[in-house]
Amino acid sequence: MIKIGYPCINNSVACRTNSRFILKNYSRKRFLETTRKNLECLVKILDFNIKNNLLFFRISSDTIPFASHPICKINWVKEFKYIFEQIGNFINKNKIRISMHPDQFVVLNTDNKKILKNSIRELIYHCELLDALNLDETAKVQIHVGGVYGNKDLSIKRFILNYKRLPGIIKRRLVIENDDRNYSVKDCLRIHQEISIPIVFDNLHHEVLNNGEDTREGMLLCFKSWSKKDGVPMIDYSQQEKGKKPGAHSKTINIRKFKSFIEKVKDLNFDIMLEIKDKEKSALRVVKFLDKF
Repeated sequence: MIKIGYPCINNSVACRTNSRFILKNYSRKRFLETTRKNLECLVKILDFNIKNNLLFFRISSDTIPFASHPICKINWVKEFKYIFEQIGNFINKNKIRISMHPDQFVVLNTDNKKILKNSIRELIYHCELLDALNLDETAKVQIHVGGVYGNKDLSIKRFILNYKRLPGIIKRRLVIENDDRNYSVKDCLRIHQEISIPIVFDNLHHEVLNNGEDTREGMLLCFKSWSKKDGVPMIDYSQQEKGKKPGAHSKTINIRKFKSFIEKVKDLNFDIMLEIKDKEKSALRVVKFLDKF
């Protein structure tokens, strides 16, 4: 069964998991209050999802504010151990697929040592959060390959080298996705062949940047990069917003276009993260459509 999901924000639930504050206002009290609020909201969103058969969710990177920043000296895993256990038990009991997607400032193929150091700290935080929830390796942390820096071959080699130096806590969860500017499915496969990292297929990125493969071919190539321990392959699905630059996500789902897509790949096994701007509203429409499909 295909699991349908959406990222981070639910507009039907009267709270968000990405509440935060500015760095100069950091205090232990502010950190604990904001983090608790975010985690309590996550509980509400996951409950909404289960009631509506939305079994895939991307947890916000802002759930634990400043967790990767040097200013944070609090052992937040210990502080919120009980609520992490509650949330993790709920996720595992209901077989919800979870992922996370750090912001674009997380770049592993950078030639800047400070950026690399900060990127690794941020990835460790994401993985520590998923570990705190007691989730297995099918819960993934997804990033883009990064920039080209004037030499794609060298940048790919740098990604591979930096990946090999990562701690195991990151390696067991990290996945890459094809993008619409620099790294196509073919480029990602070059990286996978060296380090066996799974590839998340993004359909809209693939429409903008590819090497002649159609959507089904691109998906199959990416799916081969997933091992049994990584779980069912994940894809990002979105549609082009009319009148916007290529790769701009649509405001809402066009079910007719989605039907055309799913008919071509309905025999494949994968989970879908819908990167549509109205979040759970489009996800609910897709679930309703698939129930009748």
